[in-house]
Amino acid sequence: MARITQVSDTAATPEASALFSAIKGKIGMVPNLYRVAANQPSVLAAMLGLNETLSGGAFDGRTREAIAVAGANTCDYCASAHSAISAGLKVAPEAVKDHLVGRSDDPRTAAILKLSVSIVSAQGKVSDADLAAARAAGLSEADIVETLANVVANIFTNYLNHVADTDIDFPVVTTGQVAA
Repeated sequence: MARITQVSDTAATPEASALFSAIKGKIGMVPNLYRVAANQPSVLAAMLGLNETLSGGAFDGRTREAIAVAGANTCDYCASAHSAISAGLKVAPEAVKDHLVGRSDDPRTAAILKLSVSIVSAQGKVSDADLAAARAAGLSEADIVETLANVVANIFTNYLNHVADTDIDFPVVTTGQVAA
């Protein structure tokens, strides 16, 4: 059971209600993560705004979903959500499992995921060797910065779910189910 209220449609402030309407218009439902964030509508608006802005970057939806870092942060809500979204993007189930542990058969995605996991495990203080490996794998400065921005967006949702113990409203995937 969630430790922070998942704001219902009827309890939503006018600001949250407007954001819920926009979310429903895009994806047909309001995930519980957004219902938790709606306790402070400006936080929900910021979360949505960051995700919308990042969707205009160079990384496609499959790459952004792969960066989830839910595995590195043991966030079952995000593992479930990113797995469901990835499935909708026609990512193979085995690839989704690999992404949750920072692996990919695609060399570019693998480099992005390796850097992502390094960012999480080093709490942002990646080594010169980590950056050299990313560059050697073909990542540009822009790719490195975009990777970091996506990791930070995901860390926020991972931690919000940890604090709130958000009820999972996607087919459940636990990070413990995914082999490292």
